Amino acid sequence: MAEKTLFEKIIEGQIPADIVYKDDVVTAFKDIAPKAPIHILIVTNKPIPSIAQCEDCDEAAMGHLFIVAKKIAKELNINEDGYRLIVNVGRHGGQEVPHLHMHLLGGTQLGALGFTN
Repeated sequence: MAEKTLFEKIIEGQIPADIVYKDDVVTAFKDIAPKAPIHILIVTNKPIPSIAQCEDCDEAAMGHLFIVAKKIAKELNINEDGYRLIVNVGRHGGQEVPHLHMHLLGGTQLGALGFTN
């Protein structure tokens, strides 16, 4: 059996985190190294390594990530001014933890995304 990811340990309560939302499908918590005044990670409770490994049966969970992001943005009062949602995929995409997750960033004017040629 593979070792559990950091996010699996947070979901299971083995590692403390500032959880802002949890249901049967996703868990959301504050990022420990925020890149904006509001930086929440929304992770699937099912250990899916990345979008690249999603199956057809994960379709509802993928939509749920966006619905939960919208709910959290409203609760944190950033829904009117706007926010950014980011899903990194794989090493070249900047994914650091091999567990599907979405970043919700807001609370300030966010700059342009940095693209490399």
